[in-house]
Amino acid sequence: MFEYGKKTYIMGILNVTPDSFSDGGDFTNVEIAIKHAKKMVEEGADIIDLGGESTRPGHKFVSEEEEIKRIIPVIKELKREINIPISIDTYKAKVAEEALKLGVNMVNDVWGLTYDEDMAHIIGKYDASVCIMHNQENTDYDKDIMESIMEFLQNSINKALEAGVKKENIILDPGIGFGKTFEQNIEVLRRLDELKTLGYPVLLGTSRKSVLGKIVDADPKDRVEATVATTVTGIRDGVDIVRVHDVAENLQAAMVADKLYRS
Repeated sequence: MFEYGKKTYIMGILNVTPDSFSDGGDFTNVEIAIKHAKKMVEEGADIIDLGGESTRPGHKFVSEEEEIKRIIPVIKELKREINIPISIDTYKAKVAEEALKLGVNMVNDVWGLTYDEDMAHIIGKYDASVCIMHNQENTDYDKDIMESIMEFLQNSINKALEAGVKKENIILDPGIGFGKTFEQNIEVLRRLDELKTLGYPVLLGTSRKSVLGKIVDADPKDRVEATVATTVTGIRDGVDIVRVHDVAENLQAAMVADKLYRS
């Protein structure tokens, strides 16, 4: 989907959920959601990541039917109004398929193809890209955390390839804020470069997350600069895509970091 290595790509977050940790309820209206997506495109987003269910800690489970009901009208309008790739943030194969039928380009699975056994097959069937994220139910690791993360990701890569997903369509995400304590999140952020040994593009999603809030003691919408800091250090360590709420600020940071670390 992208030519990795020459620049950092910006994934703009579009949550059409009432309960997301940072912007829950802000974009549940289709017209408002489309307006925000177009604003992110104007600010330089390379891809829009649409989510119909919050995945914050303690989030309320949403049925497939409700999730589909939330995202389909938005996808239809996005396809008419913007001309950049669209990603669907879901871990449910049925939701993913309904989005892919409408021309969505990527599935962003926060359970890394482990929640729904049909997910890898659906992605392969539609020749879509996939972002495989590390996740687990608890924060217990019986070995080195990066070793555990890479083992999880490799298992999911194998599952994707066996289901017909093309190697060039696979992206990896270490899952900052998922199945990790504050200290574990910090360690992963310090060791992002190790993920590159798997041979796939890496996506980093730290935008406004609580790990940053604990450092800077600020509410989610006041963590823009903290997010930018991780964008820069992530690019230094080989990250190819950053998933962010604040496109313009992170794009500027990425442009400078690209000049410093990709030249």
